[in-house]
Amino acid sequence: MPVKKNYILDTSVCLTDADAINKFDNNDIFLPLKVLEEIDKHKKRQDSVGINARKIIRTLDELRATGSLQKGVRLGKGKGILKVMTYEDAENADFPEDLTKSVPDHIIIATGLYISAQYPRRKTILISNDINMRVICDSLGLMSQDYTSEEAVHSSDELYDGFSNILVDDQLIDLFYADEKIYLDEFDCTEPIFPNQYLLLTSNSNPKKTCLARFTDDQSPLKKIYNGSIPDWNIKPRNKEQNFAIDMLLNPDIKLVSLIGRAGSGKTLCAIAAGLQQTIGMDKSKNIYSRLIVSRPVQPMGKDIGFLPGTMEEKMLPWLMPIQDNLKYLMGDKTSLELYMEKGKIEIEALTYIRGRSISDAFVIIDEAQNLTRHEIKTIITRIGENTKIILTGDIEQIDNIYVNETSNGLAHAVENFKEYKIAGHITFRKGERSELATLASKVL
Repeated sequence: MPVKKNYILDTSVCLTDADAINKFDNNDIFLPLKVLEEIDKHKKRQDSVGINARKIIRTLDELRATGSLQKGVRLGKGKGILKVMTYEDAENADFPEDLTKSVPDHIIIATGLYISAQYPRRKTILISNDINMRVICDSLGLMSQDYTSEEAVHSSDELYDGFSNILVDDQLIDLFYADEKIYLDEFDCTEPIFPNQYLLLTSNSNPKKTCLARFTDDQSPLKKIYNGSIPDWNIKPRNKEQNFAIDMLLNPDIKLVSLIGRAGSGKTLCAIAAGLQQTIGMDKSKNIYSRLIVSRPVQPMGKDIGFLPGTMEEKMLPWLMPIQDNLKYLMGDKTSLELYMEKGKIEIEALTYIRGRSISDAFVIIDEAQNLTRHEIKTIITRIGENTKIILTGDIEQIDNIYVNETSNGLAHAVENFKEYKIAGHITFRKGERSELATLASKVL
């Protein structure tokens, strides 16, 4: 039988996942009173942090009906006890003079030290997303851990990249170029291949002999990937990843496309060009969407854009300048962009107000999606209606949201959770194409 442990939850954990108190099996949970006080400060926020704050407050209120939070409440069958610790408990802790108990983090750490002293036979672990807090805990001899329940993968290196290089017999490549039907089971794969995964088939006798293909399912032959382009906007792929991305962006059967890449890799430009091609392209028979909707998270997402004078578009303009830059680059002049916006063909959408909407017949681009939480990504994708395609772009190495990281952000969850479905596709860009200087800066700085 496993030895029972004590877990102290930091404010950051509760605001990241309101259901965190139920994810520690048959171990006891301790919430410092200071954590409840800190949660209360966030309950009026209109983003996912506010949602989690309100939800955990309701959960604790429901637990009050089953017992006393001061004495400890059983969380359920097979689960431990939840107990709220007071300031008095923190005052009784053996605490170094270097730190002051007037600081909220220090009060929480002091509570952890007190619990550790009260239960010498149990492991006492403070759970926090705050790196510095974990460092201080270690300095004081108190065990601490990151909260990993919301991670899509253990490491960013494990994130699905949508691409595989496979060695095949030389004659199989010849057959593929001769338009013969080639199936995945005709060659030996050492790793799982997912729907809409792109393959570089390389001859095992001549490394320079290759072909590009897309896998759909075991019953269908591999699809050829041509050196496609987005003609009306003069966009041609400069590398295989951009080629793969354009193939997905122009495929109406793939309803969700996720593109990850460093700054300057072309992910946003390709997405916007593909959206324009399929909404206001010269060949009207191929304009399968009635409008292009573009947006980025206002950091943090859900924060009201204020009561200052101006339209929503004017208020969102500073946040959407990268989108505007790409649109102006593609369309050539500001006048045509404003004209299409007036006609409703191009929309600037504030994610703040997306809840409750049903977006149909549109090509939707969410840029900088790495700053969204799992809950926010779910909220956005569940707004998608019939004949709508959604594109998520971002760089998981550049995250501004303090409540997510490279492995727990919403974009990473979308990539991992949708990779097994034919309705979705993903590719990770490896090479920068903005300029030689921008590519070098992404590597050396």
